[in-house]
Amino acid sequence: MTAPGAPTPPDRSPDRPPSGLALAVRYGGLAGAVLLAVAGYLGGALPDSPLGATPASIWRAPGGPATLICWLVGTALLVGAWWSLRAGTPSTRWAYVTAGLWALPLLVAPPLGSRDVYSYACQGWTYAHGVDPYTVGVAAAGCPWMDTVAPIWRDTPAPYGPVFVLLAALAVALGGGLTGTVVLLRVIAVAGLLLAAFCLPGLARATGVPTGRAVWLALAGPLVGVHLVAGAHNDAVMLGLLLCGLLAVVRRPGRPSALLLAGVLLGLAVTVKASAVVVVPFAVLAGVHGRYTVRALLRDGGWLAGGLFAALLVASALSGLGFGWVGGLTHSGDSEQWTSPPTAVGLVVDYAGALVGRDPQAVPVARAVALLLLAGVLVVLWWRAWQTLRGLNDVRQRVTRIEAARPRVALRGAALALVATVVLSPVFHPWYATWPLALLALTATRTTWWFVVPASVAAFLALPDGTNLARFTKAPGALAMTALLVVVVVLRVRPSARARRQDRAETWM
Repeated sequence: MTAPGAPTPPDRSPDRPPSGLALAVRYGGLAGAVLLAVAGYLGGALPDSPLGATPASIWRAPGGPATLICWLVGTALLVGAWWSLRAGTPSTRWAYVTAGLWALPLLVAPPLGSRDVYSYACQGWTYAHGVDPYTVGVAAAGCPWMDTVAPIWRDTPAPYGPVFVLLAALAVALGGGLTGTVVLLRVIAVAGLLLAAFCLPGLARATGVPTGRAVWLALAGPLVGVHLVAGAHNDAVMLGLLLCGLLAVVRRPGRPSALLLAGVLLGLAVTVKASAVVVVPFAVLAGVHGRYTVRALLRDGGWLAGGLFAALLVASALSGLGFGWVGGLTHSGDSEQWTSPPTAVGLVVDYAGALVGRDPQAVPVARAVALLLLAGVLVVLWWRAWQTLRGLNDVRQRVTRIEAARPRVALRGAALALVATVVLSPVFHPWYATWPLALLALTATRTTWWFVVPASVAAFLALPDGTNLARFTKAPGALAMTALLVVVVVLRVRPSARARRQDRAETWM
């Protein structure tokens, strides 16, 4: 029997034979992955595939119906299989094997769901040929593979950190051409996923969730296979470094060497993709040893911050680009799609203004307001986590309670911080959902549907050649997203208002 507040023991049932449902899930998902790979060869994001395609033009192309049918059926099979075992798997090993089995067909497929890997290749080529990718777009730099890059990104500076630019340049140097570069970029992405897979069980044990379920939710989802494996997105590298840094903190809180290492790993994650920075304040909470006091926070947080800033400085210096990469981050919001809630609200205001002959230009305003709101939400989430942990200072069995609660509270705050970052960012792409998904898989103790459903829906937002379906549903999508946002806010506000009224009534009784 497990003591209250202690971590849940990990799954240890490798000898239990999988049920009929588990076997159907494994091979149904594998069939889906094979269909997605077939769709990739028929009409994926190949270097010579036509740009600016529409669902109608894809359907009319040779093999178009087969491409779309394989893609939709394959995605549905993967989503259904992942959903079926969201509550748990036969064992942790079974979850690893199944996720790996599903990844195999996608590992040998052409790029799927996005053309970003060609942008990575050209940004690496730009840097390798002595041009600053943070000041010059790939078109002006003269990248020989520029025709494979989506038009919207040809004149845009690189929005990624120096560590990833160095990795992309390494892939270019060793790849010897576009195909070799893309293969090596996929190897780098898979290495990031393997690092994440290594860290998941330790983090799951620390937070008290079943390791098999955490591995399943974090690694077996269709977004991981399609966008991180086949699409070779650098989010995989960011997640691997992020989880590794958090594991170092959780295993040895208060140890200067561990905190320095964690800071370096988190700093490297930030220098791949800057969105990882929102996790850092919660990693500091996870690194405090003993009682939660301001002095302890500054002492242990200082070691972690030192490692982080060292990583930022060294990476920026080694690249020779300084901190020019920070300015490149402002170009990540150049596209306007309703899949970002702030952008959807701005689009709806613009549509309403057009009905009365006005042009409010509300999208930039809505995005700016959302970023201010994000800053406030992040502060509130951190403060609530801090207060929760401080509240355990004076209870009986203080040490046991703090040791059990520290990783769970800190990582839960980090997960919600990433959720807020994704929801309130000016742009949303399907693979962005993998950021919070990994940490939610490690901290969800009861229900999982509230984040599994959005991730499942996001899997259908892109076609195999990278065509974004949000482009063709702009007005109805913006209206639907805004309506959903209103419903969610109302459902969240009403219980809070009711609770406040009850508190006031009890105060006066």
